Amino acid sequence: MAVTSAILAAWMLAEGFSAEPIIPTKGDVPTIGHGATHYEDGTRVRMDDPPITRQRAYDLAYNILDKTYAACVRKSLGETLVLPEEFGIAVDFAGQYGCAKWNSSSMRKKTQEGDYKGACHSYPLYKFSAGYDCSTPGNKRCGGVWARSLKREADCLKAQP
Repeated sequence: MAVTSAILAAWMLAEGFSAEPIIPTKGDVPTIGHGATHYEDGTRVRMDDPPITRQRAYDLAYNILDKTYAACVRKSLGETLVLPEEFGIAVDFAGQYGCAKWNSSSMRKKTQEGDYKGACHSYPLYKFSAGYDCSTPGNKRCGGVWARSLKREADCLKAQP
């Protein structure tokens, strides 16, 4: 499976855009463009990096989603059957939390076991940012992290036959 325009558009919408490097939530690492934490050559984004254009942000998002996050999801699932929607949600998760977190996740394990609904229900388990529980009521620190986890679960369940 490949990164489709729908996967890329959903990623860009969820991440927003910043021409300059930012720290998106307290305790996070610097990002640029549409949530890129590193460039194609593996160099990490630093707070003193120069601003980028929207076109550069688009190219960076596509390249990183396809060559890093989609690649790790494809590799980790091997021949496991997944729907395109499930693949897109997994890529979105890997893009936010990293390939190591995806590889050790209950979503990957349950998907490989054929427990697709169980995999969907596992997304809200990932609700922390820098040790803070983002599902805390009234949270103004990282509410987007929690909202995104709930959206992944809902979209995943909606995709189930």
